[in-house]
Amino acid sequence: MRLVGWEGKKRVKVLYHKLPTEKSNSKSKFLDTLTPQQIFSLMNQENFRIPKAIANQKEKIIKAIDLMAISLKNGGRIFFVGAGTSGRLGVLESAELPPTFDTPPSLAQAWMAGGKKSVFRSKEGAEDEQIQIRELVSRKVKKNDLVIGIAASGITPFVLSALEQAKKINANTILITCNSQKSIANAAQVVIALEVGSEIIAGSTRLKSGTATKMVLNMLTTISMVRLGKVYGNRMVDLQARSKKLKERGIRLVQEIAGLNRSKALTALAKAHWNVKTAIVMVKKNLSYDAAKTELKRQEGFLTKILQEKF
Repeated sequence: MRLVGWEGKKRVKVLYHKLPTEKSNSKSKFLDTLTPQQIFSLMNQENFRIPKAIANQKEKIIKAIDLMAISLKNGGRIFFVGAGTSGRLGVLESAELPPTFDTPPSLAQAWMAGGKKSVFRSKEGAEDEQIQIRELVSRKVKKNDLVIGIAASGITPFVLSALEQAKKINANTILITCNSQKSIANAAQVVIALEVGSEIIAGSTRLKSGTATKMVLNMLTTISMVRLGKVYGNRMVDLQARSKKLKERGIRLVQEIAGLNRSKALTALAKAHWNVKTAIVMVKKNLSYDAAKTELKRQEGFLTKILQEKF
C-alpha cells in the first residue's frame, strides 16, 4: 500500500493490485497458448474499446482543449510530463509540433522521468522521483503555462508531483490517465480518464492505454492549433519546409491556394523565405513581405480571415 492521489485535499491510499492498469484480462488468460491469428483477433477486438473510452471523455477533452488554447493565447507554454511509455508519448508530441505547425521549440517541452536517456532506454525507478521534478517545475513553469501529466496508472509520483507543484504556481493542469478512480479526480484541473479496460498482457500500458493516450494528445494539440489559425481549411499551411517532401508540399499549397503555376509558386516562396502563409498573402493581396507578415500578425495568423477580407 502507498500514499498516492487526492480526494479533495486529502491524500488517500491505493492498492496497486486494484489499479485498472494492473488487472488481468480474462479474455487473454491463456494468451500463450493461442495462435497468432487468435491473438490478432483478440488484440483487434480489445482495441475497439479505445474509441468508446475516448468518446466518454468528450466533455473533459473539450475542457482540456480550452485550457490549452487559453494558455497559448496568453503566451504560455506546454509541458508534457510522464514516465515510461507515457513520457515517450509526451516527447513525441512536443517534437512533432514545430515541424507541423511552425511553433518555436520552447512552446512545447517534455520532461521524461529519468531524463533524455530514458527516452531510448528504460530507467526503472525513475517514475518514483519527486524532488527534482518539483524543483524543475518551480524554476521553469510560469502562471500562464500548461502542465500536462501523462500517467496510464494515474499514480506515477513523478507526474503527480509535477502537477501538484504546477497548481501551487497557478499554472493550468491536465492529467491524461487510464484510471478513473476517485482518488485522482482532483490531481489536475481536468482529469481525462480513459476506461480502456485491462491489457491483454497485464500491466503493459504501451498497448491500449498508450494508443488511447496518443489519440487524445493528437486531439488536444491538433484542435488547439486549428483554433490558433495554424491551418487553412484542412491544409498544413504553417509547416516548416525543411525536407524535400515538405518543400514539395509547400510548393503545392502555394500553387493551389494562390492559383500559381510551379515556377511562380517557387518565386513567391523564395521571396517569402519559404514561409507558405506569407507567400500566399503576398500573392493574393499584392503585398510586400513585411506587409504580409504584418497582416498575418493583425489577423492572429488566420489565413482564412485575410483571404476573405476585402482591402
